Amino acid sequence: MTPASGRLHVPPEEDPHARTFMMWPVNRQVHPDGDFLDHLQNTIADIANTIAEFEPVVLCMAAKDRPAAKRLLSDSVDIWDIPTEDLWARDAGPLFAFDAAGELVVSHIQFNGWGGKQVDDRDSKVAAAIADRLDMDIIPSGLKGEAGGVEHDGHGLLMAHESSWVINNRNPGLSRAEVEARLLQAYGAERMIWAPGVIGQDITDYHIDSLARFTGPGRVLINLPDDPDMSDDFHAAAVETHDILVAAGLEVEVVPEPDFRRVESFDFVASYANYYVCNGGVIAAQFGDRETDAIAVEALRRHYPGREVVTLNVDALGEVGGGIHCATQQMPRR
Repeated sequence: MTPASGRLHVPPEEDPHARTFMMWPVNRQVHPDGDFLDHLQNTIADIANTIAEFEPVVLCMAAKDRPAAKRLLSDSVDIWDIPTEDLWARDAGPLFAFDAAGELVVSHIQFNGWGGKQVDDRDSKVAAAIADRLDMDIIPSGLKGEAGGVEHDGHGLLMAHESSWVINNRNPGLSRAEVEARLLQAYGAERMIWAPGVIGQDITDYHIDSLARFTGPGRVLINLPDDPDMSDDFHAAAVETHDILVAAGLEVEVVPEPDFRRVESFDFVASYANYYVCNGGVIAAQFGDRETDAIAVEALRRHYPGREVVTLNVDALGEVGGGIHCATQQMPRR
């Protein structure tokens, strides 16, 4: 099904929301350590409870998981019986857009477990299940991938790492130009900025939302180390992305990565950029470095004036490669 004009529009994240969707992690194949899974569930509950102070939250899970989850959740969090395996609502959840008639639809990018890297028997069906419950049309994009792999400003501009999209485990046989055309149509955008990214060194192939975020038309907040190690592929790619965005004429502000953090493992994701904007609030991570935590909060207050900035310890998400933005998906208000 396609709208009459074929024109979709995904509004910016800072526009008013009807609700936030999240997903409940339960799969022991994905998270075999039971103690860590408990920690992860507590973190997701903490995020859901916090967002619920600002707007309605729906947490998707199988019916059998409801009793245990309810013990951790505030009464403000609604539970929908949509089975899940993992928590990544940004990637597996629905991408909402307005069609030419102003109706809300799902502009569908099919999740496939980051190119078959993780079990996704349930998660790949979450977006369609939510659309069905909302009695909402699904507009196929013709792409496999994840919404966390592309940033949009809601005013016609997208940015992404090629490594997450122009890759055979998502979109075999499609050129960058073909992927770009489909992304532009899916978001209702007009222009796209690409940076190379990094292939095969994390499960996402370097999602852009862990590095750089639009905070308004042509305005970007990016998370970089103070002293990049250019022998590190991610540091080198991050600096390259920064330089490409600056060369494209965007207003780019750098927030430093934490020098100190509670979790020191080499693959821990310590991203201040992976925050979530909700009605009246910005929900962001803190990592235990007082100086850089404070710099990040001040930057978010400037970029999102009038919103309350709330920071949470979400180290469990960083240990599995993500953050708050990865765990949330907004539904715009009609």
